Amino acid sequence: MAGSSHGHGHTPAAWTGVIIVFIGFCVAGLFMVADNPVGFWAGMGVIALGGVVGAIMRVMGLGAPKAEPLKMADGATAGAKG
Repeated sequence: MAGSSHGHGHTPAAWTGVIIVFIGFCVAGLFMVADNPVGFWAGMGVIALGGVVGAIMRVMGLGAPKAEPLKMADGATAGAKG
C-alpha cells in the first residue's frame, strides 16, 4: 500500500504543523521531567499552536486538496448501490 497515500501529509501545512507540535512535545516533556509546571503548560500551548497554524495554512490553500467522488459512466457515484 505504499503507493495508495495520494500525497497524504506531504504538504507545507502538514509539515509545518507537525514540526511545531513536535517542538512543543519536546518542550513539554523536558519541563515535565524537570518538574516545572509552567514550562510544561507552555509546551502544551506550543502543541495547540501547531494545530492552529496547520489548520490556517490548510485554509490558505497549502494543504491537500479535497478528493472528489468518482463518477461512473452512467452518472452514478462510486460505491452507490442501485
